[in-house]
Amino acid sequence: MAEIKAHITGTVWKIKVAVGDKVDEGDVLVIIESMKMEMPIEAMDPGTVKEIRCKEAQAVAEGEVLLFIDD
Repeated sequence: MAEIKAHITGTVWKIKVAVGDKVDEGDVLVIIESMKMEMPIEAMDPGTVKEIRCKEAQAVAEGEVLLFIDD
């Protein structure tokens, strides 16, 4: 299973997927707001969303696991 982590400290602005969704490489999974900018977190590989560990409006730290994708 692949861990999808925040690459910057910020606030989860929007979660674009749900558990069970199939995603392709490059699909936007989560959008983090940091310093008034929106930073998309994209899938690195295709797979299925297995678990979401964040909620919208939640503060997250750089390197924090946001969700898991399984191929």
